[in-house]
Amino acid sequence: VQLVESGGGLVQPGGSLRLSCLASGSTGSINAMEWYRQRPGQQREFVAGITRERGTTNYADSVKGRSTISRDTALNTMLLQMNSLKPDDTGVYYCKALTLWRDVWGQGTQVTVSS
Repeated sequence: VQLVESGGGLVQPGGSLRLSCLASGSTGSINAMEWYRQRPGQQREFVAGITRERGTTNYADSVKGRSTISRDTALNTMLLQMNSLKPDDTGVYYCKALTLWRDVWGQGTQVTVSS
């Protein structure tokens, strides 16, 4: 499985971004997909996750109510819609796939929230 994130960029506080994660390879082995982020000077942290079969979702408290995770199994794509962005949301956002054999990470996409 290979993962490629896109959609990051510079956005003003209060703005929105939609991050995408495109999976390729043995995508049938993916059980769930997740978003993580690493804010400057901090450890990587969980943001949101979704199961492949049922689409069950969960969110970190820090983004709950402002973010929506979704997946399109036909397109092997996971999305993260982020609204009401704050400067504290700045960081590198990573896609992670939980497969039958191992976890796979993408290369990350930078999100910068600044005026």
